[in-house]
Amino acid sequence: MPELPEVETVKKTLKSQIIGQKIKDVLVHHEKMIKDIPVAIFKKQLLGQHFIDIERRGKYLIFQLDDYFLLSHLRMEGKFFYNEDEFARPKHTHVEFLFENGTTLKYEDVRKFGTFHLYEKNIDLKTTNSLAILGPEPWDKSFNVDAVAKQLHWKKMPIKSMLLSQKVVAGLGNIYVDEVLFASGIHPNRPSGELSREEMEKIIYHTRKILEKAIEFKGTTIRSFTSNHGINGEFQQFLQVHTKKDDPCPSCCDTILKIKVGGRGTYFCPVCQT
Repeated sequence: MPELPEVETVKKTLKSQIIGQKIKDVLVHHEKMIKDIPVAIFKKQLLGQHFIDIERRGKYLIFQLDDYFLLSHLRMEGKFFYNEDEFARPKHTHVEFLFENGTTLKYEDVRKFGTFHLYEKNIDLKTTNSLAILGPEPWDKSFNVDAVAKQLHWKKMPIKSMLLSQKVVAGLGNIYVDEVLFASGIHPNRPSGELSREEMEKIIYHTRKILEKAIEFKGTTIRSFTSNHGINGEFQQFLQVHTKKDDPCPSCCDTILKIKVGGRGTYFCPVCQT
């Protein structure tokens, strides 16, 4: 958490609030979140920069500034809040962008796992350590059965772990992998190299379909996800297996089980998923 639909929701919300804002100051309260460069240089380079646009790549937010790209990964529980009181600092606020008009963009993160990366605009973002390993976006033409087959060929790793790796497709996390594999009828522990082309086609189809619906409903609120000003996701009402341990399967009425796959809590139906 947050995964592609939640990050897309954050992107859309922030685009309506901070585009055109000029950075007056940057406050960093947890320096380990700033990667690759000293915090003093990070702050200095951001002063006077405007937010021009916001994009998303996988689970990354890409803030386009005048001279830089600012990448942010929310990790487990990161959240952005835009408000008009630049002096209020709620607990767990670790980075603040103070704007010339008196408003503030605050980054909050209970677990402190989130990261910020600053790159000059003359760099090809696709080659950076942050983005180089990412597979195609779910709606890219390059996310096709031939490309997936190439990634999975002879792999013994469980299919769930492969989908979580971000190399097959960018943006899927624990929630949506469980849902995609259920919709595809595939056991999460199946060795990736054993999947047929037909099963790969199902993964592609259901990845797109489920993520599109999740974006429509602004993501899934489990525990603490919110995009801004209390905008909570509503896709949790459509979850078929994730978090449904001991509930009846919506397809066959057998009991939904929870196991560990690659260290991640995994929900599935032992009858429908083989």
